[in-house]
Amino acid sequence: MPDPCTAGAALRSAQLRTRTDSRVIGEAIAAMTAQPRARAAGRADPAVAPVTAASATLKRTPRPSPTAIAATLAQAFLSSPDWSKPALMESGAQVLGARRRWLGPLAAQVLRSHPRPPVDAPRELAALVLVSEPFVEALAKSVQQRKPIHLARYVLAAGAARDSQVRGAPRIDTVGALAARLGLGVGELDWFADPRHWNRRADARLQHYRYRWLVRPGRVPRLLEIPRPRLRFLQRAVLRELLHPLPLHDAAHGFVPGRSAVTGAAQHTGRAVVVNLDLASFFAHVTAGRVFGVLRQAGFTEAVAHQLTGLCTHVVPPRILVQMPPGGDPADRLALRQALSLPHLPQGAPTSPTLANLSLRRLDSRLAGLAEKFDGGYTRYADDLAFSGGRDMLRRADALVRAAGTIVEDEGHRLNRLKSRVRPAGTRQAVTSVVVNERTNLARDDFDRLKAIIHNCRVHGPESQNRDSVPEFRSHLLGRISWLSSLNPARGARLRQAFDLITW
Repeated sequence: MPDPCTAGAALRSAQLRTRTDSRVIGEAIAAMTAQPRARAAGRADPAVAPVTAASATLKRTPRPSPTAIAATLAQAFLSSPDWSKPALMESGAQVLGARRRWLGPLAAQVLRSHPRPPVDAPRELAALVLVSEPFVEALAKSVQQRKPIHLARYVLAAGAARDSQVRGAPRIDTVGALAARLGLGVGELDWFADPRHWNRRADARLQHYRYRWLVRPGRVPRLLEIPRPRLRFLQRAVLRELLHPLPLHDAAHGFVPGRSAVTGAAQHTGRAVVVNLDLASFFAHVTAGRVFGVLRQAGFTEAVAHQLTGLCTHVVPPRILVQMPPGGDPADRLALRQALSLPHLPQGAPTSPTLANLSLRRLDSRLAGLAEKFDGGYTRYADDLAFSGGRDMLRRADALVRAAGTIVEDEGHRLNRLKSRVRPAGTRQAVTSVVVNERTNLARDDFDRLKAIIHNCRVHGPESQNRDSVPEFRSHLLGRISWLSSLNPARGARLRQAFDLITW
């Protein structure tokens, strides 16, 4: 009988060509069988380490969780050469190491739910597998029989974006492609996206945002979440290259190229009634889930949409929430604190207005349909909702407000009841501070105030009128005159003539 030795020593001898292959195999088998016999006789080989709890744990074959099995099956299905029942069964059998009886019903259910392979949504497919009846029954049977489901191999299907229906919309298949488009490495992209929200617990010097509370007397304070320069640069690139091509609802007039507060207000001139509503804590109530949904609908893959959502949403650190200044109703303060402690659109990020408009497309569609039922019109500028119509809307204005409030709450937002207004034609009707009774115009008191300032500047000098020490006071006045000219060109021209007579 050959001298008991380890299999590794026998193989090393074979590499030195001192013995034949058959002899090497015999010595390796003898080495592996001699130790159990010696252990049974009470003579353990001191060269072999004893079995400990740690070594037994490492030796044990890991038992994958149901989530891991479902994810692996989803990847196997997506890597299948053909999206058919036999091909899916074959791909599933390869990762499981055997053809299981429940693979057929599972493949059939997958094909019913997805007639085409969801190459851009592996997580969605894994979630379907996890809750499917054949898979759930297989898991229950494995537990009952104490025969866990093992994975023989793993596969990873290449992600691919859907063909977008939006002309000019970019196609980005992978996270690596997104990182390259933004001029980052994958690790850098993960740092800025912060998908696990670790940054909110980091030192203030490492955090991606700085914060400023705005106190509003009698109202809930507002938090400005201002991205630091590097993140702001990335968000502007996302806005310019990825978000601008996406279509918005016709009712949205805020932060939309070619539209403004004037274009929105112009649609409500000369109406019998104007109804003004306001969304409370507008940006804070646009959650990361809604942003992710918007990006998925735009055709981005799950992985790419996940990283983009992280780049454009934020969770406020606890140290900032406890600094909330006093003001406002306690219930509104609590609602704002809860919204800010969850991933949301930060007020101050360049991507937030466009993503908010995209996330409210369904709300705009529903409210526009509601306005049509009242034979009226609807527009939205950021969080300001405006309805206008004839006598039928005037007579049923309360019903319109109630119905709009129900739709708004159903879409995950709340109305600010303190800002709800119903203005008939006999009163001053205004939309986003633009008077719309007969035509778009500046409020009379605002016009008189601006006219007096320009007159006094001409008579007493500009320094006498700059009581608030506004920097670039001349440009400030020109901006106010330009705003007036966009509403009422005739009045704006008269004030511009008076402005030109000022000695600066």
